Amino acid sequence: MAVAIRLSRGGAKKRPYYRIVVSDSRSARDGKYLEQIGTYNPMLPKDSGERVKLNEDRARHWLSVGAQPSDRVHRFLDAAGILERAARNNPKKGEPGEAAKERAEEKAAKIAEAEEAKKAAEEEAKTAAEAPAEEAAAEEAPAEEAAAEEAPADEAAENKGE
Repeated sequence: MAVAIRLSRGGAKKRPYYRIVVSDSRSARDGKYLEQIGTYNPMLPKDSGERVKLNEDRARHWLSVGAQPSDRVHRFLDAAGILERAARNNPKKGEPGEAAKERAEEKAAKIAEAEEAKKAAEEEAKTAAEAPAEEAAAEEAPAEEAAAEEAPADEAAENKGE
């Protein structure tokens, strides 16, 4: 018979209260159990001593007989110093799914396009701002040159007329 040390739920709706029980692994969660070895009240603060009560002697006995604790009970046993629990590491836990990755890529592409369009608009604005200044300088220069050219012509006409 496979024996498990696990939680059996009790309490009212949205007011959970658990018994730490030793039961046949095939029995229902809240069904028949072999022995109750503690309690767990998740409604109490984490630093409260009443949150987890555990009969350490009976827990050691059942572990020596071959009972397998559930993950949550394993945490309680580790905190009590009865059973060492190896730290777990799941590097993919926080990684988004495929659809979320695709949405992120599309969003990044749209942002890149918007930045490129903004840069292009700024460059066009710069060239447009520089072009009128160059045109004005170009327009002024011929007027000055024309005035300089006209002056000798006027002087030459005056010289002929004398």
